[in-house]
Amino acid sequence: MISASLRGRYDGDVSGAIGTVTVDGGVVKLKANMTDATFVNGPSLEGLSLSLEKPGSFLIDYDVPKKDVRFQFMNTVSVLEKPLNLTYTHWRGDNRTALDGTLVIDSANKFSANYGFDSGNCKLKYSYVHRGLTTFEPSYDSAKNSWDVAVSQRVYEDDVVKASYQSSSKILGLEWSRNSSLSGGFKISASVNLAEDSKFPTLSAESRLNFDM
Repeated sequence: MISASLRGRYDGDVSGAIGTVTVDGGVVKLKANMTDATFVNGPSLEGLSLSLEKPGSFLIDYDVPKKDVRFQFMNTVSVLEKPLNLTYTHWRGDNRTALDGTLVIDSANKFSANYGFDSGNCKLKYSYVHRGLTTFEPSYDSAKNSWDVAVSQRVYEDDVVKASYQSSSKILGLEWSRNSSLSGGFKISASVNLAEDSKFPTLSAESRLNFDM
């Protein structure tokens, strides 16, 4: 089965588009991602990336113009009879390696951690879902020694409103998103830097269309 998606983004004076074509072979998926740079001056390799994925097992992502490879390996182990989802990622070009882990306590509670082997930075996050509608997510970044918090509320079946605050940068954000597996979705975001005197919001919008080929 072959499917495609087209995502457009507007961020202030900057706009762009990304197209994705996915070939689903059942066990593995082959994806091709293209940006507007691939076609703006005629067909080229700019903005082109290819990936091979076996969901829940591995992902190999190749950036064609940069000739760079990203390897990702996933596995799940049991800790105190709770699933611990692990993801190991290595960027060859940047020579960076990271390990992500998510411990699922139950359907409402989970703990996540990210560790960068090159920087030694560790990020921790706790997620609590109340009655399947409201999600509360505090997080801690050891490199910045700061706490962030995000609260999201499902309004309709596919609509979510999210508010967030980053204490290190003093940025307050508000986001409205809709995600439909059939037709696509959109995201409208506004953010304000509370450390600035102007307090003028930055706006961005993103839309996505899905279709079968």
